[in-house]
Amino acid sequence: MKLKLAMAKLTRRDLLQTLGIIGSTSVAVSLGLGGFIKVAAQEAQLGMPQPEEKVEATINRLFGNRTISPADGKVKLEAPLIAENGAVVPVTVEADLPMTPQKYVKSIYIIADKNRRPLNAKFSLTPQLGKATISTNIRLAQTTDVRAVVEMDDGALYMVKRAVKVTVGGCGG
Repeated sequence: MKLKLAMAKLTRRDLLQTLGIIGSTSVAVSLGLGGFIKVAAQEAQLGMPQPEEKVEATINRLFGNRTISPADGKVKLEAPLIAENGAVVPVTVEADLPMTPQKYVKSIYIIADKNRRPLNAKFSLTPQLGKATISTNIRLAQTTDVRAVVEMDDGALYMVKRAVKVTVGGCGG
């Protein structure tokens, strides 16, 4: 009875702190989590960006050899022509594409060509949203093209890009 009560009060934070303190995979293996941890680590490594990754390498890593079609009015990317501070650049992406259970926008990626790590953000969407629109602030290291890539649930990709001139450094300087 006491064991069940103690387990019920164990929070996710407590578990992570305990595993962090112990710092040993042997505990995870003894709990039966070893296989899961190995698989998760392998999957994460396949999609990890490389230091100083170029935009072409990022696009290849994310989308492989799939064809990326021009958005042709299907996707609208709003970003300032001149960003006074590269540390806070507002971006809005609006996709005029279906959002039904049969066909919907699965993900929206924001990529800045000249950033040290070009992928700024990835948003995962569901058809329940009703409309594929996201807004966020991104950080730009310098004047660059900003791209929005929309991925449909069937794998189709659409891209739009816009040049943004940065007048103050991307790190808030």
